[in-house]
Amino acid sequence: MTRVLVLWLPPVAALGEGTADDAAWLRVDDGVIVDSGQDDGWVGAWEKPQDDSPDDRLIALAPAADVPLRWLSYPDAAPAQAAAAARIDALKHSLGDAAALHVVAGQPAGDGQAVAVAVTTHAAMTAWTDWLKTRHLSPAAIIPAAVAVPPPEPDTLWTAEVGDERIVRTADRAYVSDPELDPLIAGAHGIAPLDADRMREALLLTLAAPPLDLLSGAWKPKRSWSVDPAMLRRAKRLAIALLVVSLLVPVVHATRTVADTGRADDAVVAMARKMGVTAADATAAEAELDRRLAAAGGGPLAFSVPASALYDAMGDAPGVSLKTLSHRTDGTLTTTLAAPRVEDINKVLLALQARGYRVTAQPMAGSDGQQMANITIRAVP
Repeated sequence: MTRVLVLWLPPVAALGEGTADDAAWLRVDDGVIVDSGQDDGWVGAWEKPQDDSPDDRLIALAPAADVPLRWLSYPDAAPAQAAAAARIDALKHSLGDAAALHVVAGQPAGDGQAVAVAVTTHAAMTAWTDWLKTRHLSPAAIIPAAVAVPPPEPDTLWTAEVGDERIVRTADRAYVSDPELDPLIAGAHGIAPLDADRMREALLLTLAAPPLDLLSGAWKPKRSWSVDPAMLRRAKRLAIALLVVSLLVPVVHATRTVADTGRADDAVVAMARKMGVTAADATAAEAELDRRLAAAGGGPLAFSVPASALYDAMGDAPGVSLKTLSHRTDGTLTTTLAAPRVEDINKVLLALQARGYRVTAQPMAGSDGQQMANITIRAVP
């Protein structure tokens, strides 16, 4: 259910005299007036239940005595241009210091429509906002009460009761009624009271779509950012979950690595056992297998191991050729390499060192102009 509390603001004169304790009010639920009064009963009417709707609004109506209205027409102007021109013209024809005036123009719905313009003072706005703050109220809009009175019939003036004010509405003006001035202003036009039911319907339409709002310009409320506690709690939970996941990823990876390493070690021990090697762990099994291979002339001391590493390193240096090659029983491989440039031979030596071999080199010049080097490669790193 959408609720709207309508509260009439006291005249500035009453605020200055300190006689503005009570105010006229009414409460509208889903477009129907359900309660009203002329006292402080609005306090109980606006106490929100636990299931309050975010569409609930407080709308304050500024008295016509302090906010008269005019309707200005600019047939050839677009709506935005008409509103800007109306503000300028209203300010031009207003009395008093322009800096002290607060001029607000509505936005016409289409081209050529009249623009409603309200003129009040910043002092009045200050007095009303202070009055609302002392009652801990923050209105969604402050609307001139006179803007709710519909236009009269041709050659006629309306008088309407809005709150505790009598407002006169002409074709292009709305202002507070004065018994002595009303006949003079009306002239030959008749003055007729507006039916209360029609006025009530017009007020409800105005509340649904306010034609202008005095809370604009310098008085437009600043947007306040608030953090939803539920959203904050959800963000904290997500941050904690992200932290836990970021910590679990390396832990799980390390656990899997340890488990895989353990399974590989067990496989090595089992394979060594099949070969007749009894060892407590994979390191001991590997050492025993290397010892047996060395005794048999194989393993890391065999010719094929360093020779294979040498041929792989030469594969990345196409200009290097092999001149001599020999192998000793201690696993040392000796060779003579030749290349057009020393850099090509160095490339092979660096590749062997990167594989963990201990390499020594003795450069010399070849008879055919090539660069040569006697290389010693230790088979065991």
